[in-house]
Amino acid sequence: MSVESSTDEATELWLQWLRAHQALRAVILSDVTGQSGIAEQDLTVLIHLSKAGGELRQNALASTISWDRTRLSHLLTRMEGRGLITRTKLTNGVQVTLTALGRDTLEQAMPHLSDAARRHLLDRLGRQDAAVLRRILKALCVPR
Repeated sequence: MSVESSTDEATELWLQWLRAHQALRAVILSDVTGQSGIAEQDLTVLIHLSKAGGELRQNALASTISWDRTRLSHLLTRMEGRGLITRTKLTNGVQVTLTALGRDTLEQAMPHLSDAARRHLLDRLGRQDAAVLRRILKALCVPR
């Protein structure tokens, strides 16, 4: 029996979701990186820091973006070297803070992200389908 003929409904849905995710992610990030020059990882960190008011504990940031702490630490070292963030050692952790340059970089990238997400996602779905997708994603992102 081939894998293809034994694929059940749940597996097929997972594979369709994975293909859509990968295709959308690739095209949106290509647009954003091409227009702003910012890498996906940097953008992800800057967005989450901004949404948190400009600072987060490093462990909380790792948890928020579901990254391994070591991977995040290496990225933050590079971002700190470029002046996008600062890190402050605390008694019980590390505080990551968005710098003025980090804010400016994010502000310059966000219109490109918004435009790419609108063109490649929202405009292709329409209002009703976008609302359904929001409900589905919200249901799937609830912790178990």
